[in-house]
Amino acid sequence: MNGHLDADGVVNLGTMNVQGSAFGYQPVLNAGHQAAEQQRESPDRGEPWDVGVITILSEETQAVIFALGLEEFKADGLRFYQAPDGAAGSPHKVAATRALGPGQRSTAAACAAMRERYNPKTIVLTGIGGAIRPWLRPGDVVVATEVVYYDLRKETPSGIQHRGEARQAPAETGHAVNAFFTDHDPADFAVEDPSGTTRAMRMRPGLIGSGEAVLASHGAETLAYLAAFNDKILAVDTEAGALAQACHEQSAATGQVHGWAVVRGISDDAGAGKNDDYHHLASWHAAMALRKLIPYLPTATATPTAR
Repeated sequence: MNGHLDADGVVNLGTMNVQGSAFGYQPVLNAGHQAAEQQRESPDRGEPWDVGVITILSEETQAVIFALGLEEFKADGLRFYQAPDGAAGSPHKVAATRALGPGQRSTAAACAAMRERYNPKTIVLTGIGGAIRPWLRPGDVVVATEVVYYDLRKETPSGIQHRGEARQAPAETGHAVNAFFTDHDPADFAVEDPSGTTRAMRMRPGLIGSGEAVLASHGAETLAYLAAFNDKILAVDTEAGALAQACHEQSAATGQVHGWAVVRGISDDAGAGKNDDYHHLASWHAAMALRKLIPYLPTATATPTAR
């Protein structure tokens, strides 16, 4: 199927749907540049916020800013993006920040910065991921409240012995995500992107596998291990393990339950053909999925009102 790059920076490969189109090489998301010019300071630390969002890549951050209507604020030498009066039609107070780089370590630091500044009830890691199930396609979105960290291992003369570790989000977060998928079954939506094109977006609950290794081979030993560990693992990333662990450990110091979730738009199949072609599509769908999920997440001060 032949494709072309149109003036909006969108690659058209056929009909305008998720199977046949993807964002092009030039970003179509430029939201936030006006807010970025506002050199305002973030409000002083006070009451905890409802939702904190962590992104890794620029396209992920742009998509979240645009989808949620966030504005930039600078504090502690870092950039945050926030909607103190409610994000995208929801009363939830939402703040976002971008980690310094990919991987577990930068994500853990971003979690600490987000917790120090906003102390959100729930932190949601949002962006792209690689599918490990053949029925997932680019633009689908996996929503996870359980992460399997796969990098724990013992190397012996006879081979690698994995010591995978599964961690679940607090029950309150799990119930909130379950409520979303109860109300939306199937969770299939028509989503308009910033260029005005409408595409199909499928949201699916499942587990995320996470580790430092970038998986780019269908024959990777780690993929076989994850499939055997739990057949409900749908996708992989390189950051979710840090989010789950950071929220778990912080509860000991704060005496609070720290909720977390992972929203991953599928950009590839973790195979040898892995590339950046679907990064913008997957980032936008992840941001829009987050927008739909936020009203179901618990607030910092009270239970969300009936929807």
